[in-house]
Amino acid sequence: MFRHIKNSLQCWVILTLIVVASAIAKADESVYQPTYGSKARSVTEYVVGIHPLHNPQRLMEVYGPIVDYMNANIPEVRFKLEASRNYEEFEQKLYSGHFAFSMPNPYQTLQSLKYGYRIFGKMSDDADFRGIILVRKDSDIMQVADLKGKAVSYPALTALAATMMPQYYLHTHGLDINVDIENHYVGSQESSIMNVLLGRVAAGATWPVPWKGFSAEHPDLASQLLVRWETEPLLNNGWVVYKEVPQGIADKIAQLLFGLHQTEQGRQILARLPISRFEPASDETYRPVREFLEKFSKTVRPIDY
Repeated sequence: MFRHIKNSLQCWVILTLIVVASAIAKADESVYQPTYGSKARSVTEYVVGIHPLHNPQRLMEVYGPIVDYMNANIPEVRFKLEASRNYEEFEQKLYSGHFAFSMPNPYQTLQSLKYGYRIFGKMSDDADFRGIILVRKDSDIMQVADLKGKAVSYPALTALAATMMPQYYLHTHGLDINVDIENHYVGSQESSIMNVLLGRVAAGATWPVPWKGFSAEHPDLASQLLVRWETEPLLNNGWVVYKEVPQGIADKIAQLLFGLHQTEQGRQILARLPISRFEPASDETYRPVREFLEKFSKTVRPIDY
């Protein structure tokens, strides 16, 4: 009998626990209801392209912080920096609409208008946008005429400051660049500098930004070279946005870029380039570049402009 009472009591306790547990579960259901079916929202990614004013590794080091800054301040989308091996690859991407945002050189900036882009900004410091022509310090090249029969290096056919402007300078100082010299298009700014250093060419063209960077990183090598000639300045590199990018996103990028110089973090980012700021620009801003390209095409060598 006691055994029966004991078993009955155990059953009652177990039943009570089940009832209590069931009540707690129902109470929990009123607080939390899981949702099913919908997937996480995908984040739109925008590719940012910078023209090859440095080799790919150096370009990622210099411009990566700008894209990181974009991602930190516009979290609803994602920005990805993409380097190009040379000018030809960059232009293929640009003219196919691969880049949502891009910083082409001024020639490419104007060309991009034909392929669905619009100009919204530019680098400041236009005085730095000039061509320079380097020679070795132990070179006997003193006058432009001394280059006759010699080889000259440039980054690419479509580099403005580092190719077209130096070629125009040589043209206006008595050289027919199509006949009097050998033109070597070597793929990048650093390659043009190194071709001079290694004695593969008598002179090499570049522009101040990569030359300053090379001098800072390799002072022992840079000390073997000197700037023999420099051109007049022109407008600096532009910022363009592709037609399919929403206006709201484009406006946020413009605001971030144009405000970099107003914060300590932004000034540190700009110092890596190095420039003092970015500034607003439009198609009309680049009218002097278009006029130069027209003059260059008629007098030096034909180009598409």
